[in-house]
Amino acid sequence: MKFVAFERQVQGTGASRRLRKAGKVPGIVYGAGEPKMIELDHNALFHAMKKEAFHSSILEMELNGQVEKVLLRDYQMHAYKPQVLHVDFQRVDANTRIVKKVPLHFVNEENSPAVKTDKCTISHVATELEIECLASVLPEFLEVDLGNLSKGQSLHVNDLKLPKGVKVVTHGKPNPVIAAVVAPAEETEAEAAPAPAPAPAPAKGKGKGKK
Repeated sequence: MKFVAFERQVQGTGASRRLRKAGKVPGIVYGAGEPKMIELDHNALFHAMKKEAFHSSILEMELNGQVEKVLLRDYQMHAYKPQVLHVDFQRVDANTRIVKKVPLHFVNEENSPAVKTDKCTISHVATELEIECLASVLPEFLEVDLGNLSKGQSLHVNDLKLPKGVKVVTHGKPNPVIAAVVAPAEETEAEAAPAPAPAPAPAKGKGKGKK
């Protein structure tokens, strides 16, 4: 994906506020050289950010007639308006090693024995994973095949088929769960229902005491 940025000459809170009123977004691009203050057209950026690939792939930024490869690193949204307030990009090349969150795309769920035969549902425990790799092999997403899941099973990070050179960052958690099979509601309710209490023993009559 390609976008156009312009070098920002004036800095400061007041200047940023004027930019936003003019339909622009202030930003910065850093890494592999001097940081540069930039500005972008708000509407073009806002619509680009609705696309998943804009958040998880290498982008081409045209700045001062030069095209640089960059990665979206951070952005700030208005608390309640559909408005981008600030955006950060990082310059990258083929040898830049990056850590980045990428979305998970779940496939074959409807064909799994858990869903097709056992009428279960599959809970997507995670929707994205943090990965480490060279910028040149950064995947836009990771595909998660649920086609072999059966009742009572779950899918873990170690079950994924990762692209070459890509490693999942788990922050010390051993083999986290990505997806888990959930039994039908009636089965869950039956298992959770308490066992019926035993019938109370009949009360013994009180004997009359001797006078």
